Amino acid sequence: MEKPITGKCSHQLWLVIFVLFILCLVLSSFDYSTLMGANNEGTFLLNRPNTLVILENETNFATNQSFKDPAVGTENNIDHCLGRYIYVHDLPSRFNYDFLKNCQSLTRGTNFNMCPYMVNLGIGAEIENSQGVLSDKSWFSTNQFLLEVIFHNKMKKYQCLTSDSSLASAIFVPFYAGLDASQFLWSSNLSVRDSSGQDLVKWLAEKPEWKKMSGRDHFLVAGRISWDFRRQTDEASDWGSKFRFLGESKNMTMLSVESSSWKNDFAIPYPTNFHPSKDSEVFEWQNHVKTQNRSYLFTFAGAPRPDLPDSIRGVAVEQCRASRACKYIDCSSEGSKCDDPVNVMRVFQSSVYCLQPPGDSYTRRSIFDSILAGCIPVFFHPGTAYAQYLWHFPTNGTEYSVYIPVRNVKDWKGNVEKILLGIPKDREMAMREEVIGLIPRIIYADPRSRLEAFEDAFDLAVKGVLERVEGVRRVISEGGDPGVGFAEGDDYKYTFSEWEKFE
Repeated sequence: MEKPITGKCSHQLWLVIFVLFILCLVLSSFDYSTLMGANNEGTFLLNRPNTLVILENETNFATNQSFKDPAVGTENNIDHCLGRYIYVHDLPSRFNYDFLKNCQSLTRGTNFNMCPYMVNLGIGAEIENSQGVLSDKSWFSTNQFLLEVIFHNKMKKYQCLTSDSSLASAIFVPFYAGLDASQFLWSSNLSVRDSSGQDLVKWLAEKPEWKKMSGRDHFLVAGRISWDFRRQTDEASDWGSKFRFLGESKNMTMLSVESSSWKNDFAIPYPTNFHPSKDSEVFEWQNHVKTQNRSYLFTFAGAPRPDLPDSIRGVAVEQCRASRACKYIDCSSEGSKCDDPVNVMRVFQSSVYCLQPPGDSYTRRSIFDSILAGCIPVFFHPGTAYAQYLWHFPTNGTEYSVYIPVRNVKDWKGNVEKILLGIPKDREMAMREEVIGLIPRIIYADPRSRLEAFEDAFDLAVKGVLERVEGVRRVISEGGDPGVGFAEGDDYKYTFSEWEKFE
């Protein structure tokens, strides 16, 4: 008969309990953070003094701005926002949001209503039923004058915002200068035209952020051309406001759809109707325009300017209408509606070249519409593109465009069709490839999202500003004049007699 084993099991059970007790004591003294690492969301690296790593950004829900904690790092605790932090002034609403609330009064004296374009953070309503001309879910009815609203909303999602202005590499001033100007451009009351700008610089000059560099690290965005803010006289008949001639304003950098000849103005692309929310939409659109059958040699979309007899635009209209190889889109009140992107893009996608003569000013939104369509732009004046979008276009204009210099319209005897037919096919194909490659650089991605594989027009503009401000800091540190690049007079980027250097 076998002996019972109850005593033996009891002994083993106590041994297991004792081992577990010792193991618990060891584990209770072990630093779990060394195992968890910095890749786990919300992890605190407690074993490293004075270090706090949080992978979730703080969010200011009142303004919908995402702020990055300045102590935040990434791999190996490296702060990838160093040198890229931007502080955004919290302006009184009269300088921005009130314009949106009173959108019906933004174009006084006209029947045009801006309110429908304010939806979707300024990019307008989604375009539906585009008959296959446009891609789904990424095209919107965007007004070309709402750049400052779009830019501000994209800035709210910028990855390196900071609520600590002492850490900022640049200071953004979200003043809707273009919307303010549009209300009073035709007013004979100069005090009304100038009041908002004067009040803004007075407000800024009282802030501690301004005193740091006298505003030379400040920048703003305008949805109109720079000349609308550079009235040089106090005659009521003179155009625009004098905002950019105010002493404090001269110290700020302005980004606008068309720059002036002053060094503190920089041009960035007009907003188009294409606002992709993800990289795949950009790739799909680029592939779409690559495969288009281009039955027209060239196209011109625009209205004649009979009041501008010395403008090349009249010649462009005349020669296009006279050529079977050209498609003319009449943008006059009696012609086709050029504000219909489906109509315009259908023709541009069917054209090899798109004529871009100056009109009321040197630049045109149509430049960027043609690039979106893979249509090679044809310029007649270097001020239309080559001297403008320095952060977004290649330095060598011949890589993506055709330049036909016309210094005197009355003496010019050239034939556009003949010139374009003389371009070798291999050069045409190379230019189209370059144009299609430019698409990500000239669009503003949907402000509600961001692209990962591409830098869009907003990203390149911010990078340009940061480099500019860093250059000013370098001059100051070396004992140079901090006003270089901000003054007027002999400090132009170029004078009108120097346009030819861009040819």
